[in-house]
Amino acid sequence: MTSIKATGLTKRYGQTTAVSGLSFTVEPGQVTGFLGPNGAGKSTTMRMILGLDHPSGGSVVVDGVPYQQLKHPLRKIGALLDAKAVHGGRSARNHLLAIAQSNGLPASRVEQVLESVGLSQVAKRRIGGFSLGMSQRLGIAAALLGDPEILLFDEPVNGLDPDGILWIRTFMRKLAAEGRTVFVSSHLMSEMAQTADHLIVIGKGELIADTSVADFIGSSSQGFVKVRSPRLAEVAQLLQVGELHHDHLRVTGMQPLEIGTLTARAGLPLEELTFVQPTLEAAYMELTKDSLEYTS
Repeated sequence: MTSIKATGLTKRYGQTTAVSGLSFTVEPGQVTGFLGPNGAGKSTTMRMILGLDHPSGGSVVVDGVPYQQLKHPLRKIGALLDAKAVHGGRSARNHLLAIAQSNGLPASRVEQVLESVGLSQVAKRRIGGFSLGMSQRLGIAAALLGDPEILLFDEPVNGLDPDGILWIRTFMRKLAAEGRTVFVSSHLMSEMAQTADHLIVIGKGELIADTSVADFIGSSSQGFVKVRSPRLAEVAQLLQVGELHHDHLRVTGMQPLEIGTLTARAGLPLEELTFVQPTLEAAYMELTKDSLEYTS
């Protein structure tokens, strides 16, 4: 399977720099989340990967070459950028047939992808009457037509109900488990926490982080140790750190083992000693706080 590699990728629109010197690699076999505040340059980056926008500087390659040089693009990379950007008067089957025929793909592939995304029963219905969830499934079916090694999804769960979100999450993880390269942008942190293995985070068009989800969360200063004790005021006085609440103490900068050792030596009983992991959303907000007002 193949990867996406950006090197010094830059895009300017007049005096505005939407993407500035981005360098990253999206590896196969995992879901890579692409995060950043609105206007950070996520959609612009995806459009440059797909050859829809030309870089002002740097480069981005798919399987070692720019998208425009791929001999059979849909067999290499499939994408869902805007689920509603389709001809509403066509049926789902005819929409996919048109794409297949224009790209030299067998008609039999249409039935396969309709089945894989659960749309076989509505294949003859006009797309204009589809719900957003059905449109998202159709967009994924179109992306899968060429059985590509790489898949790009731009905000695939926008507006979906819980069932639709669960389906897309499970489907993306299944595609990655098959060894495909899955690159998905989203602003839903709770969803990315459950879906992504790796994160590429940008702000003001620049790279902020390129790391695993676990390491990204672990690097946050939002984590704390929750301490409960019948002699809580004495524990707080002993440790000299943290925030004292009515029934617990929140301690930062110390590990549970260290706290347990100190309180045991002082003869102070504990009822709870728990490290509270920060959420992905908390870590993300901390890291991108200086980029939130940027607009491109």
